[in-house]
Amino acid sequence: MKVLVIGGDGYCGWATALYLSNRGYEVGILDSLVRRHWDNELGVETLTPIALIQQRLQRWQDLTGKSIDLFIGDITNYEFLHKTLQQFQPNALVHFGEQRSAPFSMIDREHAVVTQVNNVVGTLNLLYAMREDFPDCHLVKLGTMGEYGTPNIDIEEGYITIEHNGRKDTLPYPKQPGSMYHLSKVHDSHNIHFACRIWGLRATDLNQGVVYGVLTEETGMDELLINRLDYDGVFGTALNRFCIQAAIGHPLTVYGKGGQTRGFLDIRDTVRCVELAIANPAQPGEFRVFNQFTEQFSVGDLALMVKKAGNAMGLSVEINHLDNPRVEKEEHYFNAKNTKLLDLGLQPHLLSDSLLDSLLNFAIKYQKRVDHKQILPKVSWHRN
Repeated sequence: MKVLVIGGDGYCGWATALYLSNRGYEVGILDSLVRRHWDNELGVETLTPIALIQQRLQRWQDLTGKSIDLFIGDITNYEFLHKTLQQFQPNALVHFGEQRSAPFSMIDREHAVVTQVNNVVGTLNLLYAMREDFPDCHLVKLGTMGEYGTPNIDIEEGYITIEHNGRKDTLPYPKQPGSMYHLSKVHDSHNIHFACRIWGLRATDLNQGVVYGVLTEETGMDELLINRLDYDGVFGTALNRFCIQAAIGHPLTVYGKGGQTRGFLDIRDTVRCVELAIANPAQPGEFRVFNQFTEQFSVGDLALMVKKAGNAMGLSVEINHLDNPRVEKEEHYFNAKNTKLLDLGLQPHLLSDSLLDSLLNFAIKYQKRVDHKQILPKVSWHRN
């Protein structure tokens, strides 16, 4: 099976491309490399040194004998996208090619526009290319649990059955996104749902929780294959940031009360979930939604877990509660369903002391690369 991984140079995309290649899929990577440009713009670097994409792919081929095709370009350029799809002829499209940071999208008007144009127009182009030439291709799209917000009822997987005035229907679950980035993902979901309903396309929306970890079997083979590990206030996610902060002796940065509860998953489960979706495709005209996470934690709970693991390793770890730069509920009900991927065979890697030890040791190994000026949040949701 031929799988094109859009955004295959990024955190989730790189791990997924190698994982699928290792399992016998014929893989191509399409990427504009803009993520590297955004690092330069913000003056930040991933904790881990990332080689050029061409070097990474050559090293993968040297180690495994497996080649991954590379297409450098932007899917907001329809002519380039169309040409690439014609050349590669994919059976499945894995779409990670989006600006994925909520803080980045909230820097100012320009970054909000960049986020929404990149994400919404890129996905729209993909849908039209599928409609035109690849109507049987299966789109596996990375959504986000952040589309739902924090409603005071259970979060279902994409749809909810409602009875109103004596009538009943199953409808898309209401969305309450918390940033311009999360809004772009809601727009994507609506556009994909429309394309499936009207044009008969097939798609799976993976509403992913917060991903943590850096090592998969493949990215751990060689330092040239190593994955990103972002710790800055714009692209760093909570658990990864906390582990790096602990490694360098910086107090853990908990926003507000720390009661914000989210779904989390290991990067090794991200790649497996994508494979499960590919191996069990949606039907023509079907828009499936899988909630892709394995456990739920509050941010405060995560900080306490990192403190405990760090103390056990001899690190002195403190927790600081910062004024919350975001506009969000800091204490709330959160109970999300996540049975569909488990039903397909996902066997989760649950967060454990051993995994925290691994992440902390990884952070300690590369701690000299940490820029202390990038740790505190610099982007505010509030009107200045």
